[in-house]
Amino acid sequence: MPFNAPRHSRLRATWDVFCRVVDNHGDVGVCWRLATDLAERGIAVRLWIDDAQALTWMAPGGRPGVEVRAWPVTDEAFAIADVEPANVVIETFGCGLPDPCLRHIALAHRQSAAPVWINLEYLSAEACVERNHGLPSLQGSGLACGVTSWFFYPGFTASTGGLLCEADLLRRQAAFHREAWLADHSISPHPGERLVSLFCYANPNVSEWLQAVAARPTLLLTTPGHATEQVARAIADDGALDNVRVQSLPWLTHFDYDHLLWSCDLNLVRGEDSLVRAVWAGRPFLWQIYPQDDGVHAAKLVAFLTRALQAADPAMAESIRRAAFRWNSLSAPHDPDAWGVLQSPSSMSAWARVCTDWRTELLAQPDLVTQLMAFANAKSSLPQAKI
Repeated sequence: MPFNAPRHSRLRATWDVFCRVVDNHGDVGVCWRLATDLAERGIAVRLWIDDAQALTWMAPGGRPGVEVRAWPVTDEAFAIADVEPANVVIETFGCGLPDPCLRHIALAHRQSAAPVWINLEYLSAEACVERNHGLPSLQGSGLACGVTSWFFYPGFTASTGGLLCEADLLRRQAAFHREAWLADHSISPHPGERLVSLFCYANPNVSEWLQAVAARPTLLLTTPGHATEQVARAIADDGALDNVRVQSLPWLTHFDYDHLLWSCDLNLVRGEDSLVRAVWAGRPFLWQIYPQDDGVHAAKLVAFLTRALQAADPAMAESIRRAAFRWNSLSAPHDPDAWGVLQSPSSMSAWARVCTDWRTELLAQPDLVTQLMAFANAKSSLPQAKI
């Protein structure tokens, strides 16, 4: 059965978001935040995903306005009566679109009513993002030959697509009660202890980093998986640290992960979704960028640090940069100055000011969903549809 022809009379827009989970939680994390932010703004969202297991703890109970559908997608799934054509199709992170969707896009294109097809790319601070953001890509072959898709790049400047940031973020932060949240999650820091959260990939520097963190009384909160396992292994190999208590956490919902970052004095994050949440937390953080075999992640980290630290005091910026390079294995091991910024209360306070100042700058820019909606409207061939 062919896909139904587009219905221009619909009052509420529908967006299809396609997501493939590669080997971590970042893809589904970004896509879920995107879908829920769109739904909050009155858009009906279908999230097509090949592995939705993580949503059981990220978003138990789901979200009104977001319908999760299984991928792989069959022609039958697209043809059933309750699946209307979408106004906008989001292909995330180069995941490709299923054949039934491509066939629909091609059919609608022949009827001069194709949905807006947007390729949402990975977040980067590199200069190429500004050059490539918003560029068209004409399909030269395949099922959707002749159809144009559009590149959309998240980023940190006004010349990019911006960052995911829900409209009520600042209100939620202002209403947040740190002590109550910690108590609800059985987290009890001792007087004088700082709170540190750890979310990481496999990292050979965990033991060295723990030794540096032990310079000050610390309650270390580890997330499930690599973080908890590597810290336990390091302590088993090297012995317990007098100044560091470790508490392993369960999987947290998206909201509670935000609350964790807001509660801590230092956050170690990985990938894309938790990086953006650390930026919005406004607390000192170190980012473990996803390591790539060809080493291109080094240039991406340099670009990010250059952007994040451009307004910082040069000496402060250099201290943060050293710690970030060491955490990402991009500097020599056992550099005595690599972790200095973590050990001094005055340095941590200065680092916190760097983070809050940059957050203020970024919050002044239009967020990603606001820009996505405006972009889709500008490119739409469905003037009657409210996108």
